[in-house]
Amino acid sequence: MYLSKIHIPWHQAQNPYQLHQALWRLFPGFEDADREFLFRVEQLQKGIGAQVLMQSAMQPQSGEQSPALLAQREYVLNVQNGQRLRFRLRANPIKTIKDSSKGTVEKKGKTFSKTVRVPLLHEEQQQAWLERKLQAFAQLETLIMQPEPVLYFRKAKEGRSGKIQTVMFDGVLTVTDAEAFNNQITKGIGPAKAFGCGLLSLARI
Repeated sequence: MYLSKIHIPWHQAQNPYQLHQALWRLFPGFEDADREFLFRVEQLQKGIGAQVLMQSAMQPQSGEQSPALLAQREYVLNVQNGQRLRFRLRANPIKTIKDSSKGTVEKKGKTFSKTVRVPLLHEEQQQAWLERKLQAFAQLETLIMQPEPVLYFRKAKEGRSGKIQTVMFDGVLTVTDAEAFNNQITKGIGPAKAFGCGLLSLARI
């Protein structure tokens, strides 16, 4: 995998949807492929742009229309069972509930109410959400949670807008299943990956 630091100019970074589109330009010829990268906005300065950390299966390629690659390195995941690691994760903790006002959907001859995602706003709910996401491959030891401003986005082509509530998680974990842990790092954790969530950054202790 590759870890890259990227600068996205302000005119491409103002809207989270546009920012995601800009990152796709680093993979010319693969615009219709499944997304194989995760990213996190580390800094956003009005009028200047965004500094982004990106993890990708393919090597990004900088071009005339793409964001600027500031730094890049290739790395191999090599964690072991019992290893303790510091981590950082921006995530979108949510739960899914039924909402009859949204209508119904047919599945295997049965009718079900459509579901909607709602944010988890209380710290104990957010921590429980993270513990559930990690429980198959790691044990949470320490945790600091930092709520973040609501992230608004607009899809101009579809004429619709939305918002997500993100949380920054920092802490220490112990790996309990190294193989599953490596697989999950590649996939990311939780929803809203197209809006900069899900990248689990690690550091040795």
